[in-house]
Amino acid sequence: MRRILIVDDASRTTRGLDIALKSCGYAVATVPDATTALRLASCNPPDAVVLDLDLPDSQGLDAILGLRGWTCLPIIVLSARTDPADKIAALDAGADDYLTKPFLTEELAARLRAVLRRLPTTEEPGTVDIADWRVNLAAYTAVPASGKGEALHLTPTEWRLLTPLLRNPGRLVPGRQLLRDVWGPQREKQTNYLRVYIAGLRRKLEPDPAHPRHLITEPGIGYRFEP
Repeated sequence: MRRILIVDDASRTTRGLDIALKSCGYAVATVPDATTALRLASCNPPDAVVLDLDLPDSQGLDAILGLRGWTCLPIIVLSARTDPADKIAALDAGADDYLTKPFLTEELAARLRAVLRRLPTTEEPGTVDIADWRVNLAAYTAVPASGKGEALHLTPTEWRLLTPLLRNPGRLVPGRQLLRDVWGPQREKQTNYLRVYIAGLRRKLEPDPAHPRHLITEPGIGYRFEP
């Protein structure tokens, strides 16, 4: 049974969606804020997320970026905002679809079926080893591979930058793509952002940050993770 996570603080909306989607054969969980959504999704990833842009603890865009830091699961925005700029921002942040309130539950169900059909058939790696660290991409943890010692602290931005590299071992990830995915399309040319954060990741993860073996720069193009 496909599991849907609904992120919306409007109880009337969540009650209606809970009933409608369960009648379509989905298992449904509802949470009122982005913090709970990110925690629940990392512990028990759903098959798709339906979220509002106006949440009590955060903008929905932050929740989208947080999810996109480690997963490609489908995200449908369900919002009362009708401004095209809001739609573009949500899609650029990583949403797969955007539906404006008020809406027909039948249309939402159809859009869910469409995005779920596009799910990848292969499992994404949940744990990746880099140097002396074992990184859990779903739980946002990095612990010594030996099992001894303290966990490594990475900031949310570092996670969003590191995850697409670790999920694509040996493959070049263009710098503009990283800038767009982490900071948004308005920062596509700010390559200094990448240099600063990649240097920070190397200091934390590489045995010899001055001579990196795992987080490799392809000058003028992008970055690559070598296992």
